[in-house]
Amino acid sequence: MTYVIAGPCVDVKDKARVEECPVDCICEGQRSLCIHPDECVACGTCEPVCPVEAIFYDEDVPLDRQDYTRANVEFFDALGSPGGGAKLELIERDHPLIAALQSHVR
Repeated sequence: MTYVIAGPCVDVKDKARVEECPVDCICEGQRSLCIHPDECVACGTCEPVCPVEAIFYDEDVPLDRQDYTRANVEFFDALGSPGGGAKLELIERDHPLIAALQSHVR
């Protein structure tokens, strides 16, 4: 089981949750953060510090945000398991679901 970052994070990318993650499994895409499903230990430390309430335990992702579970997993298909997000820095792409969204940040 893992945690998932959903829609409210798009174009916000608050890094408080990255700093809280004890296993460094949160990576930064162009417009959103993603949690690596194979590296997440489901400790939950990221969820309460998310200022936009975008992080959900994968079994608790709201029905209208289920696509973000797949997007988080598929984001890492080309990367494999990098062993931590900090050393990757910004990944200059997003999952197509994220890339296609209109910006909601002004």
